[in-house]
Amino acid sequence: MANNAAPIRIGVGGWTFEPWRGPFYPDGLAQKRELEFASRKLTAIEINGTYYGSQKPESFAKWRAETPDSFVFTLKGPRFATNRRVLAEAGTSIERFFASGVTELKEKLGPINWQFMATKKFDPADFEGFLKLLPASVDGLPIRHAVEVRHDSFRTPDFIDMARAHGVAVVFAGDSDFPCIADVTAPFVYARVMGTREEEALGYPPEALDAWAGCAKAWAQGVTPAPLADRLLAPAASVVPREVFFFVISGFKVRNPAAAMALIERV
Repeated sequence: MANNAAPIRIGVGGWTFEPWRGPFYPDGLAQKRELEFASRKLTAIEINGTYYGSQKPESFAKWRAETPDSFVFTLKGPRFATNRRVLAEAGTSIERFFASGVTELKEKLGPINWQFMATKKFDPADFEGFLKLLPASVDGLPIRHAVEVRHDSFRTPDFIDMARAHGVAVVFAGDSDFPCIADVTAPFVYARVMGTREEEALGYPPEALDAWAGCAKAWAQGVTPAPLADRLLAPAASVVPREVFFFVISGFKVRNPAAAMALIERV
C-alpha cells in the first residue's frame, strides 16, 4: 500500500459459522475463542446480528476487549429502521439502536451499514428524510454511515449527489445481482463482494483477487479503480485518500475467510 494511502480493512460477515470449523478455525478451538482467532487473521468484521435485534452493551464491550487494538467492527443497522414504507418515521428505531450500547466498541466502531430491501425504490424526499435522522455522533463518538440500496432506481446522479451532501457512503455491491454503484460519496469506502465459489480454494481465482485488491488500493489512494471508471454516475471532484472497508460476503461462505486473508496479503 502506498505511503499516502488510507488504511484498508478487510474481513467477513460475523464470526460464528459452524462450517468454518476446520477450514478456518482450528480443530478443537473453543467456540468462545473464535472471535479472538478471527480478529487476528482479519482486520475487520461486519456484525450482522444487529440487523435482526439489539445486542447487550456487555457484548459490545466484550467484543472490543477480545480483539487487537487495530481491529474494527462495522455494524448492520436494524431492519426496523430500513424496512418501512416511510423512512422519515425511522427516528425511534435509530435512537433505540444507538442506545443499545454500540458505543461500547469505542475506537473500534466502524461505519454503520443501513441495508435496504431490493423492493425499496428511490424516493428523493423519503430517502433524504432518512439521511437527516442519522446522527453525526453519539456519546461523543463520531458515527459514520453507509447505505446499501438494492433497487435500480437508485442508479441516478440525484441519489449520488444526495449521499455526498450528507457524507454517507453508498455501499459498493460487487459480484452480485444488486446495483453496482461505484461512486465515492463519503470520506471512506464501504465495499461488499459476494462472488466466492466452492471450486476455488481461495474463493476467487488469483486474477480476481488481484483485481479486487487493486480496487481497494486505488480507493485508499483516493482514485477511482480503472475497471470501475465507466460505472460512475457523478464523479467526485476531489482526490483524497479514503479509508476502505472491504468485506467478502455471501457467495460460497465457507471460502470467505480464505478470500479475505488472500486480499489482506495482496494489499
